[in-house]
Amino acid sequence: MPGKISTATAPGYPWGQGCVGWHLVQNAQLGVIQETMPPGTAEVRHYHARAQQFFYVLRGEGTFELAGETWRLGPGEGIEVLAGLPHQLRNESAEPLEFLVISTPHAHGDRVLAAAATQLS
Repeated sequence: MPGKISTATAPGYPWGQGCVGWHLVQNAQLGVIQETMPPGTAEVRHYHARAQQFFYVLRGEGTFELAGETWRLGPGEGIEVLAGLPHQLRNESAEPLEFLVISTPHAHGDRVLAAAATQLS
């Protein structure tokens, strides 16, 4: 039965260099993850073959590269990422970055590394 979910009760996992994520919702149709990135960290540039995603900043500022374009996202701002588009989120600021990643269908096992955004059309 569904119930209250928080970072205190959700399954957490470390990733990258000091980054942490929590699976708030994880089923075949939907993934909702809350993540934190310390200053100076970045995820690996990648794309998803099936999953469409939405990144939403809760706290801090993120630099988001999407298909060769760069966007700065602050609290209350987000960006939609369609399946097949290479992307990378970086925290180039001096403060921690906290954000949500919403994926449909869930993105677990659907990540393909992308050496450079220009390699994919």
